[in-house]
Amino acid sequence: MAVRVMGIVNVTPDSFSDGGAFLEPRAAIAHGYELVAEGADILDVGGESTRPGAAPVTEQVEMRRVLPVIEGLADTGAQLSIDTFKRSVAQAAIERGATIVNDVTALRNEPDIAGLVADRGCELCLMHMLGEPGTMQDAPRYDDVVSDVKAFLEERLAFAVGAGVPEDKVLLDPGIGFGKTVDHNLELLSRLDELVAIGRPLVIGTSRKSFLGRIAGRDVNQRLGGTIATNVLALERGAAIFRVHDVAPVVDALAVATATLAGRWRPTTTT
Repeated sequence: MAVRVMGIVNVTPDSFSDGGAFLEPRAAIAHGYELVAEGADILDVGGESTRPGAAPVTEQVEMRRVLPVIEGLADTGAQLSIDTFKRSVAQAAIERGATIVNDVTALRNEPDIAGLVADRGCELCLMHMLGEPGTMQDAPRYDDVVSDVKAFLEERLAFAVGAGVPEDKVLLDPGIGFGKTVDHNLELLSRLDELVAIGRPLVIGTSRKSFLGRIAGRDVNQRLGGTIATNVLALERGAAIFRVHDVAPVVDALAVATATLAGRWRPTTTT
């Protein structure tokens, strides 16, 4: 299964890592071009923060933020993803060139997104989240986090397919950091192969997240080492798509890890 790197383009004032940095469309578009130059295969454009405690925004505000950016990135050569759980936003983004809908609610907020995706032939990413952004980190509990997340993703996959989305168009995301403690996140990463066994490409989003800071004692913009470590571990366990802020170093790390795991690399010189 081909490895793809998904570069994050947050067009928000309040995302946990880069909120406000790319709120102006020209800045977001320039950032997207930079991420493609660094090796991003996909650009994931979002106009509503889903960090813990984030406040919701209206569909009008979300569209005002993301649609000019989607249009401005249409010629990058990268696949465009719209990070939204609103059907109207997804439809408008698809009309402007997006071919992936990344729904953090896994169709629970607006199930009709499934029909839209099916009609337009787009890919659909379904993510696990316990609760909603405002409450998801309030003492999350599971019987067994991996088994519970796997059962959820299987059920959501079945729902999407039942609504007409071809199974080969569905991506799955265990939702690292979305209603999970540090131990939950580490357990998911350790047993990621159990989720890969569902049979759909697995998306991993650990980039700069707070559990990395809790482990390493690093501030939000000092978590590249932890991000790389978790992505390489996820690659080894079968993940296929890596959603990150820092594209170039992660692309390099995954290239080296892929070559090593595959045993493909051979020296070209003796020096």
